[in-house]
Amino acid sequence: MKRTVTFTKEQIAAYADASGDHNPIHLDDDFARSVGLPGVIAHGMLQMGIAGAVAAEAAGGGDRLRRLVCRFSGMVVPGDRVTFSADSAGERKLEIRAVKENGEAVLTKSSAEYV
Repeated sequence: MKRTVTFTKEQIAAYADASGDHNPIHLDDDFARSVGLPGVIAHGMLQMGIAGAVAAEAAGGGDRLRRLVCRFSGMVVPGDRVTFSADSAGERKLEIRAVKENGEAVLTKSSAEYV
């Protein structure tokens, strides 16, 4: 199962509103740069949410998912195109990946378990 997402500032701002996480590193380019970032970055939990949706689909539905684990290993900025995938890793287990177009992994050591 795969899904490719091109992140946008609008999507990141919508996630900030939905989640209540209005940290300026996600919304204000000038502030993000002032703390050493390249500009606004996507919320890690936004990425994990997309990974979870892909895992749920691969598992046969969200009601079958029992565990989702991931490690955030790279930043996602507006314009980044990221492919999320969930592949079989044994009985009732999935290996989850999220990789930018340039090959950089943004989630590592990521997996899901389902019934």
